[in-house]
Amino acid sequence: MAPSAAPTSPDAAPAAFPAFTRAQKVFTMLGALLGLLLAALDQTIVATAGPAIQADLGISPALYPWLTTSYLVASTMMVPVWGKLSDLLGRRAVLAAGIVVFLLGSFLCGVSRSTVSLVLFRAVQGLGSAALFTGALSVVADLFPPRERGKYQGLFGAMFGLSSVVGPLAGGFITDRLGWHWVFFINLPVGTVALALVLLRMPKLRPEGVSRGKLDVTGAVLLALAVVPLLLALSLGRGSDQVAHGGGWAWGSWQVLGMFALAAVGTALFIREERRAREPLLDLKLFRQRTFGLGNAAVFIIGAVFLSGVVFLPLFMVNVVGLSATHSGLTLTPLTLGVVAGNVLSGQLVSRLGRYKGLMLGSLVLLMVGFTVMGFTLTPDSTQAEVTVKMVLVGVGLGPSIPLYTLAIQNSVSPQQIGVATSAATFFRQLGMTLGVALMGAVFATTLSHELGTRVASATEGLPPKLRAELVSEVPGAGGEGGAARTAFHAEEVKQRVRAELEAERQRVKASDSAVAGVDVQEKRALEAVDRTDRALKESFTRAVKAVYRCAILVALLAFLVTLRLPEQPLQRGRVRTPAK
Repeated sequence: MAPSAAPTSPDAAPAAFPAFTRAQKVFTMLGALLGLLLAALDQTIVATAGPAIQADLGISPALYPWLTTSYLVASTMMVPVWGKLSDLLGRRAVLAAGIVVFLLGSFLCGVSRSTVSLVLFRAVQGLGSAALFTGALSVVADLFPPRERGKYQGLFGAMFGLSSVVGPLAGGFITDRLGWHWVFFINLPVGTVALALVLLRMPKLRPEGVSRGKLDVTGAVLLALAVVPLLLALSLGRGSDQVAHGGGWAWGSWQVLGMFALAAVGTALFIREERRAREPLLDLKLFRQRTFGLGNAAVFIIGAVFLSGVVFLPLFMVNVVGLSATHSGLTLTPLTLGVVAGNVLSGQLVSRLGRYKGLMLGSLVLLMVGFTVMGFTLTPDSTQAEVTVKMVLVGVGLGPSIPLYTLAIQNSVSPQQIGVATSAATFFRQLGMTLGVALMGAVFATTLSHELGTRVASATEGLPPKLRAELVSEVPGAGGEGGAARTAFHAEEVKQRVRAELEAERQRVKASDSAVAGVDVQEKRALEAVDRTDRALKESFTRAVKAVYRCAILVALLAFLVTLRLPEQPLQRGRVRTPAK
């Protein structure tokens, strides 16, 4: 088959498509959506409960990131494995297994009493979540012909967006009222309902024509050797200043370089194994198809800016706009609604039009415009309302990226390879997200460190050394914390402490008018320095956040150029064949 050609039979002609009853479709979609909701909500709920977990278990700052890292690494590593298993065993078996593993991990996390056990059981959750992500998106391709998939895949994309709104609110409520253990226990009743729907009302959804081959265990082990060190290096790599304050290893350290080298060796061995395997975990021949290859490349690139456009905004809202951490998170709600709207609307349009490339390119143009607005118009005086309106455009641009590219990739392969194709898209999206956050984090931290180093030094120049040191210590990131800083600089509180300290000095020297006058001058200079430092801080964070969005413009442009070369294959409506089991 030529690289740009449409798939051969059974996809070249209007595909025969299995008939499902309305009840089968409804209950299957409900089970898949609930399963996906479990995995999507868990990430945001646990992130909100993180500080309470850290305080209760006494988790050190160096180990704290592992609560997320272990989950992410395990999930990304298992995505291709679950995808292949879903083609061999059917979606029902994989979804059920994924829910069971996820619920087991949730229960064990809830009863954990130590940092090590919690980190390990978070990895168990990640193993199960990979099946939920892959199986849920594959189910749509089994239930509906290509022309109708877009509007239903948009629902799954919208679920991701809604979870980012509901998750932090639910996480805060559950942690405050019931304790952090219940952010894991709450998964059990929801997961039980999802498991019942999957086991009792969902057909097997096993593609016809797929032999009951064996899983490529060697390929799975080598994939882990390639992916785990890579994700650990990207997640734990730090700038030299950040290492001293937030743990991790410097990018040039032997630990990080060794993990990158191990990942390179693992990747080479995995490719060699997949070329020789009779039943490969990921059929590398699929990348010869331009739609599959370029589609996954675009998914990887867009993944690099998917989280980057969101992760650093709360830092701006806390340190520049002056919001609390809770209210800064709520600022993202309109952006999330934009993502949901983009998901649903693009899915409906592609089902009506039967074409997806124009919608992809249009969404990327909107995304670049949104990043441009953020990268060039943010100022230290920006308000919450202003930033919120601007971020809606970014959300609408990001929204179509999940359903449309998944649809294009699924449409480029035969029904027997839907699971592998879906898992490939999920795998490359998650890799892109991890790489993007690491790279953009380096841009943010480097810019912030440089700006603070010059601006704060200038703002506090001329103050007594002790007062200057105290003032600098109050500035988030000035001591090398970079992007990890979340506590705002409260100028009025600092001024009150300055006044109190100098009032004590004034009382000590009150017998001397000249000495009191000197303290008055010192107080005036100190209060002016606080104002200058506050302004310097806001300007530094503004420049650092703008640098992230300006880099994101270039990444989105690269995704646009790759998508421009993406062949568009017709979306068939499908013909009904024998009822499915």
